[in-house]
Amino acid sequence: MKDHKKIIGRTDKVDFPLLALQDIDAKIDTGAYTSSIHCKEIKEVGQILECRFLDPTHPEYNGKKFTFKNYDITAVKSSNGKVEVRYAIRTKITLFNKTNSITLTLSSRDDMRFPLLIGRKFLSGKFLVDPQLEDQSYNLKS
Repeated sequence: MKDHKKIIGRTDKVDFPLLALQDIDAKIDTGAYTSSIHCKEIKEVGQILECRFLDPTHPEYNGKKFTFKNYDITAVKSSNGKVEVRYAIRTKITLFNKTNSITLTLSSRDDMRFPLLIGRKFLSGKFLVDPQLEDQSYNLKS
């Protein structure tokens, strides 16, 4: 039997177990293809990508520097039509007590209310979005 799709609201709080990040505010964005996380101090050192997730203004900021040997460089078209080149990493995300792989592009989301956008590429086949709901996954956490 095929898994039925979970209903997710327009916002939620998610965990990234491999990045030691919990309860990160996420905007569920069906207008975006890729998922994106707020990231600072992104730089390539040799063949290694280094970054820190979020920034000190976020209560969940842990200041840890992460390094990735496997990463991609991708072109992302923003809502204003501008194409931006971004780094992309693969990691794990926990939603509805289930952990899945996700690809995140790294960008400075200083001016954005949500440090994380979850796009169609991740949502497709797994979730239906109900814009009237919020924190569906987070509310299930004990």
